[in-house]
Amino acid sequence: MDFDSIRIRLNELVENISKLKEALNIEGKKQKISELEKKTLEDGFWDDNKNSSAVLQEIKNLNAVVEKISLADKKYNEICEYAQMAEELNDFDSYKEAVNILNDLEKEIQGLKIQTLFSDEFDANNAIVTIHPGAGGTESQDWALMLYRMYTKWASLRSDFEIEILDMQDADDAGIKSVSFIVKGMYAYGHLKGEKGVHRLVRISPFDANSRRHTSFAAVDIMPELQDDIKVDIRSEDLEVDTYRASGAGGQHVNKTESAIRIKHVPTGIVVACQTERSQIQNRENAMKMLKSKIYQYEKQKQEIKIKGIKGDISDNAWGNQIRSYVFCPYTLAKDHRTNFEIGNIQAVMDGKIDEFMYEYLKYIKNNDII
Repeated sequence: MDFDSIRIRLNELVENISKLKEALNIEGKKQKISELEKKTLEDGFWDDNKNSSAVLQEIKNLNAVVEKISLADKKYNEICEYAQMAEELNDFDSYKEAVNILNDLEKEIQGLKIQTLFSDEFDANNAIVTIHPGAGGTESQDWALMLYRMYTKWASLRSDFEIEILDMQDADDAGIKSVSFIVKGMYAYGHLKGEKGVHRLVRISPFDANSRRHTSFAAVDIMPELQDDIKVDIRSEDLEVDTYRASGAGGQHVNKTESAIRIKHVPTGIVVACQTERSQIQNRENAMKMLKSKIYQYEKQKQEIKIKGIKGDISDNAWGNQIRSYVFCPYTLAKDHRTNFEIGNIQAVMDGKIDEFMYEYLKYIKNNDII
């Protein structure tokens, strides 16, 4: 039983938890919760449903962070108690329990470190993810499906995120033509925003009879789901709306009625689709949410390009300018080309273990390693 190792790790934990409390402004969040809870007791608070819902959601979001830190303190004390018992009584079971809780807590602290880097306006929002294969037919379509599975597995590894499919178009032979889905949970967009871009796959193609190595591309688009209080000007006369019979994911009902919706915003050329709900009305509501987010991002990106143009700093986002490569052959490696962070265990990455890529990207754009 290596008690010296536990002491070293506990000292690091204390320091990290202390820094997290400061970086996440836990005392400030507690004060804000108290102020918002007082608001809920004011006369007429519940008369405004939209405002009351927003306040309750903010309380919930703030409490989620405060409770995680509180739980970290509790687990730290448990580890100390088990470690002390193990050392005094030479009890291996207590030592084992201390190590297990310590391992879990270190992973949780790593997750909380990411939150110290969230500061953008929409980081706390749900995320709308769309994946499109690049040129290359079946090989790229299969790669798009692999990426979709990677993100669903990433979400399933966490208790605070869930996925809702909005639209999925199956390819003829294998893979998908496209998929759109919402990742629901606090800071979903903050976690996923760095995944936006071109993802490159290098492998021996299972669709090549000669077992040759192929390079494939897929584009991942990430948008925040916007709240109702964000105003985006969408005129009905600027929309082309088509209905069609859905196919693929969605259950047996999908081919019975024209419940699927495709909406094109003519001025920008942006197209969205949704087919997974039974009701055409529900599909239209979800499609309009996607359209609102895409138009907002489009206008924001136009402004950023204008500013970059003035500064002389415009980068081409064409195919081949990949943000990350996933290599299965002749060696195994996943590498982010912005941060140069890499992982050799490619299967772990495809199984959803991509938090480290997200953390490194957030540090990269902030240029500030807080912890």
